[in-house]
Amino acid sequence: MSKNISRKQFLKNLGLSLAGATTISSLGFPSVIIPKKKDKLGVALVGLGYYSGSLLAPALQLTKECELKGIVTGTPSKIPNWQKKYGVEDKNVYSYDTMHELANNDDIDVVYVVTPSGLHASFSIIAAEAGKHVWCEKPMETSVEKCNSIIEAARKNKVQLTIGYRMQHEPNTQTIIGYAKEKPYGNIKEIVAEAGFRANHRYGNWRTIQELGGGAMFDMGVYSLNAARYVTGLEPIAVSATIVNTRTQTYFEVDETTIFELEFPDGSLAKCKTSFAEGLNTLSVTCDDGWYKLKPFQSYSRVQGENSDGLKFTPDPNNQQARQMDNDSIAIKENKTPTVTGQEGLLDVRVCEAIFESARKNGTRVQL
Repeated sequence: MSKNISRKQFLKNLGLSLAGATTISSLGFPSVIIPKKKDKLGVALVGLGYYSGSLLAPALQLTKECELKGIVTGTPSKIPNWQKKYGVEDKNVYSYDTMHELANNDDIDVVYVVTPSGLHASFSIIAAEAGKHVWCEKPMETSVEKCNSIIEAARKNKVQLTIGYRMQHEPNTQTIIGYAKEKPYGNIKEIVAEAGFRANHRYGNWRTIQELGGGAMFDMGVYSLNAARYVTGLEPIAVSATIVNTRTQTYFEVDETTIFELEFPDGSLAKCKTSFAEGLNTLSVTCDDGWYKLKPFQSYSRVQGENSDGLKFTPDPNNQQARQMDNDSIAIKENKTPTVTGQEGLLDVRVCEAIFESARKNGTRVQL
């Protein structure tokens, strides 16, 4: 292992330079995956924070189509515990600055990037240039430009790119997505989508740092935004937004609460809210001839709801992350389009850019 490189130092050194990230191909790494017959795809987790340690790694013990084989971290002190707990071999352990050596490792088929959002492009491009399929956690990145750089790297290197929107794999959510086409209650009139929690961040946590992709909108707001899009099956044509920060000693670089409205071409309106200041977890849809809702709609379990006919959407007992990763593994094995493509991630970030633009202009309507 190389010496520890912190996230902030990595960010400073690389500057998240697209040019720097894409020069990896010049080092002679393979750009085409050689198909292998494997019962389970080998997954390497990049970034060993809460989501990797508490959710993804345990879920990989439940998956049928893939398994945890490698780790990439900037904190060497975490390595012994991960190796002891999950049996990760020495040859499958990497630091951020040796990650490109994954190109020489046949144990690893997929790299799951679980770092702060502002580092997704750099690590995803390294993975693609190493010839590995890329699973990129949501949000895809912090700008359309960086999202496009990931998409291009995956295309150039002929690897599959998938964005980690676990909710689109969840059964009750899939029912709601189906309603967008079936329209069982007629045309949609209004959507309310709210996602948030009372956070106790201190400044210095990456979620308080703009450069790393912090703020409620990128963390929780993409649940509301993505929900509005999959509920309608449409792309918004305009947005209006305001940002409210009450704990300015912590949230002075990023948004603590963002309230936004999305206008859709069919005339429907989505009223959305995200926050680090209060608990929010509701998705409701009002139509011409009825309604349906999920509450909670983006929790790690117990997603449930009902519709105006009295049908109850009961919670699915299975692990969301395991289902997501199994579905994405099957897409790779069968060379099929994954449930959530890179383009889907880009479309959300495109709207996020417009949300921030509107907020800077005091809620002025911004056309998309």
